[in-house]
Amino acid sequence: MTVQILMPALSPTMTEGNLAKWLKKEGDTVKSGEVLAEIETDKATMEVEAVDEGRIGKILIPAGTQGVAVNTPIAILLEEGEDESALSAPVAAPAAAAAPAPVAAAAAPAAAAPAASAPASAPQAGGARLFASPLARRIAEQAGVDLKSVKGTGPNGRIVKADVEAAKAAGPAKAAPAPVAAAAPVAAAPAPAPVAAPAPKAAGVDAKELSDKLGMTYTAIPNSGMRKVIARRLGEAKQTVPHFYLTVDIELDALLKTRTELNSRSDAYKLSVNDFVIRAVALALKKVPAANAAWTDEAILQYDHADVSVAVATPTGLITPIIKKAEGKGLAQISSEMKDLAKRARDGKLKPEEFQGGTFSISNLGMFGVKEFAAIINPPQGCILAVGAGEQRPVVKNGALAVATVMSCTLSVDHRVVDGAVGAEFLAAFKKLIEDPLSMLL
Repeated sequence: MTVQILMPALSPTMTEGNLAKWLKKEGDTVKSGEVLAEIETDKATMEVEAVDEGRIGKILIPAGTQGVAVNTPIAILLEEGEDESALSAPVAAPAAAAAPAPVAAAAAPAAAAPAASAPASAPQAGGARLFASPLARRIAEQAGVDLKSVKGTGPNGRIVKADVEAAKAAGPAKAAPAPVAAAAPVAAAPAPAPVAAPAPKAAGVDAKELSDKLGMTYTAIPNSGMRKVIARRLGEAKQTVPHFYLTVDIELDALLKTRTELNSRSDAYKLSVNDFVIRAVALALKKVPAANAAWTDEAILQYDHADVSVAVATPTGLITPIIKKAEGKGLAQISSEMKDLAKRARDGKLKPEEFQGGTFSISNLGMFGVKEFAAIINPPQGCILAVGAGEQRPVVKNGALAVATVMSCTLSVDHRVVDGAVGAEFLAAFKKLIEDPLSMLL
């Protein structure tokens, strides 16, 4: 019996993914545990392993396909003793049903309308749920296509992208029979919905529309899944989280001296200032646990461990790999883990559990020469620390003017979770650790 290989859910929130690459081709034999393909989620590229043994009989979703819904069949596995004749049943249904749909609608407009409405009324009458992939729903919403009038050709009658596009192409043909069907359900459904959707645009300015009108040239860069997630989450953060900000200046000279001495002792590690910052944040959270918390409507969640998320820039956007239980890790271990996580983040190879979660975030732009900035909180976390560049500044010591290497750090705080006094207490503990780096080694 053939085995369907399905698009896996690689994280609890994943609804669709991009099939980036097939590592096996049709006819290849596979063993359980072998890597079949690479799937791109909104944050990383993950490997899909075979669960069963057999031979790849048919690849249903080609490499490079985007927006493949979770649980959609992507390939068919032939078990031992099966040949290609076993493929006809599962493969023929989607292929045969998807192709003729637009042709039938164009060739016989009068017959197409009743045919399209029949499947819609059946689920309605039976109270059955309407099954459609997330991509199909999005395309239908944008095109003003009523999913109830679309016949699904995917597995178990699921409506897929091709079905919506076929219905969209048949749109003008549906308009013709309107006078015949005086009952008006068919005529009423397509007309108002698409017109109402663009209304919110009037409140703002469409950049593309304005650029076209003014004759401005531009390059349109499609939004990646990661960029869409960043836009959605940070937009929600600024709209729903009551931010406030606390800034402190910290002298770095003692830390820089300690770092140089430690790095000269071994070639096994090369500590960065950021490694010290991660360690200091974790120890400060241990001293001020009220800052290591998140908001929920039912309760404030105060975490037992400091799982420190560290912002890493990648070609496709920002991602925050996590140093877990950082309060129990030394500088060398933090440095080694951070280098590994940052490299795999840039390569898109992080596992979901390595970047999802975290209890507190750090964003360090000091290496770019940024003196001071305020970061946006990453919900549901309650705080994020923005770290600026260390630079020579005049300071007053013992009543006299002196020069010191100073770093400005700004704590962005969710006021629902952390009050000003708690935020200040955390910064004081963090400052003390950075200015006395030997205390971090104890």
